[in-house]
Amino acid sequence: MSIHPTAIIESGAQVDGSAEVGAYAFVGSEVTVGANTVVHHHATVEGYTLLGEENEIFPYACIGTKTQDLKFDGGKPGLKVGNQNTFREFTSIHGGTKDGTFTEIGNHNVFLAYAHVAHDCIIGDYLIMSGQNALAGHCIVGNHVIISWGAAGHQFCRFGDYSFVGGMSKTVKDVPPYMLIDGRDPEVKFFNKVGLERHGFTKEDLSIVKFLYKTFYREGLNRKQAMETALASDHASHPRAKVFLDFMESSDRGVY
Repeated sequence: MSIHPTAIIESGAQVDGSAEVGAYAFVGSEVTVGANTVVHHHATVEGYTLLGEENEIFPYACIGTKTQDLKFDGGKPGLKVGNQNTFREFTSIHGGTKDGTFTEIGNHNVFLAYAHVAHDCIIGDYLIMSGQNALAGHCIVGNHVIISWGAAGHQFCRFGDYSFVGGMSKTVKDVPPYMLIDGRDPEVKFFNKVGLERHGFTKEDLSIVKFLYKTFYREGLNRKQAMETALASDHASHPRAKVFLDFMESSDRGVY
């Protein structure tokens, strides 16, 4: 274990012997720090926070802080973080609101400088938040999502797998899987073709996604009509289509 003599590790904290804690860093009494995790100088990890393995927390990031939700009335909510996540400078990640609830972050996510994740969000794997952007409370983010610089997600919004949110977008509805949205009042511009190709989508996969994009966004159909058309097609049983259609059917906030 490498702990700088100026770091503050409160009594009760559990820090793995392979972890590193830098100068003037703070680790609170209810924090667990997993193997090979690095808490850089001046970083803060507090609250009931469970950090997995090989995470890296950069200077002035604040992880596990008490929720800003005004409904908080005590108890022991917290934050669960998986493995191999990166929290760059001034990132803030808040714990849950109600006793026994958690903000949850998966694996291999990257939160660039000044990114903010509010209470009770659930984050999957391989998210990239590109800096100075924010997710309000109770957002749900799938896998391989990119949220560009300055974009914001309204509370309870969902971001489907492999979706892309353009810079400065104000997201107030659900973002469907595979789609690329952009604009101050966002709209779907195209499917996330480059991102899907980079993640190994086959020609068949891309053909299915293109069909869904055209059906929902280029045929002049309303959402109900587009669902009926897609479900009646030969593509409906394809795994990529099922993910998309299940997401569309389960939306409470509406979708882009």
